[in-house]
Amino acid sequence: MQALRWHSVKDVRVEEIQEPAALKGKVKIKIEWCGICGSDLHEYAAGPIFISQDSPHPLTHEKAPVVMGHEFSGQVVEVGEGVTKFKAGDRVVVEPIFACGECTACRQGKYNLCEQMGFLGLAGGGGGFSEYVAADEHMVHKIPDSVSYEQGALVEPSAVALYAVRQSQFKVGDRAVVFGAGPIGLLVIEALKASGASDIYAVELSSERRSKAEELGAIGLNPAEVNVVQEIRRLTDGGADVAYEVTGVPVVLTQAIESTKLSGQIMIVSIFEKEAPIHPNLIVMQERNIAGIIGYRDVFPAVISLMNQGYFSAEKLVTKRIGLKDIVDQGFEALLKEKNQVKILVSPNL
Repeated sequence: MQALRWHSVKDVRVEEIQEPAALKGKVKIKIEWCGICGSDLHEYAAGPIFISQDSPHPLTHEKAPVVMGHEFSGQVVEVGEGVTKFKAGDRVVVEPIFACGECTACRQGKYNLCEQMGFLGLAGGGGGFSEYVAADEHMVHKIPDSVSYEQGALVEPSAVALYAVRQSQFKVGDRAVVFGAGPIGLLVIEALKASGASDIYAVELSSERRSKAEELGAIGLNPAEVNVVQEIRRLTDGGADVAYEVTGVPVVLTQAIESTKLSGQIMIVSIFEKEAPIHPNLIVMQERNIAGIIGYRDVFPAVISLMNQGYFSAEKLVTKRIGLKDIVDQGFEALLKEKNQVKILVSPNL
């Protein structure tokens, strides 16, 4: 089958590899759509970050080259011995987290914090930028007929957003600010809407992405034109209840902190490539608190339910659909160069 494999930085190749088998406990899935994630882009442009290059990953026992892609949907074509929850023809998505099941975090049910945690499509185990994937039964979730396969490819990134809101101190009726209106930032806006935010502010330099945030119901702020901290404080009469940092840019983290009210919270959703210096007094003198999340846990069913109600719309968020053969030029390179792109979906069937 055809699959996109990461070999090294700026070296990803669509290659012919062996089709995965439906081994014991596995569900074999024919891929319909797979989204390009920000982490995929980081691996392409500056990796390896999560990909194991020199030594095998402790859970998958794989190292580069590995098949990429972890935001995908598809149809079950075969199930392995012992699989009872799925059958051929089921429409599904995959929660792509590998966890050991034995460390302190796993014993507490916090499998996304596993000491050896890895992602299918980054740590090995196959990936969504291919024709087929074989995933462990417990990682697979059914989607209803009302949720399209394109929508299904957004379940994974939407889970990051919903988990970020759920893990924060946000309450119904609160005012929130989202720094960064890329794909995850836009999905955080959707999650905040679904969670009952009274006002949502979106801080974004790109006019295209800011407009998309406004389409989703946020109040857009351009940091090149206004002092966003002062403006947020003015608009909220003292500061937002919760600020979500979704850029990974050090200076923005300070802005996020300063934009919150007394005892407000800053939720870090992004992965930072560089250290971000902050002055502790920004936290201490206002009794603010900072939290962070990695991935998600136990939220896929809630995301699928919200999609069934019309949230996390593919029509609003997907800006381009391409075939697997075009993923480098029209996918990765387009995302690096074209700021109007939000979510690009890839299909092996085009």
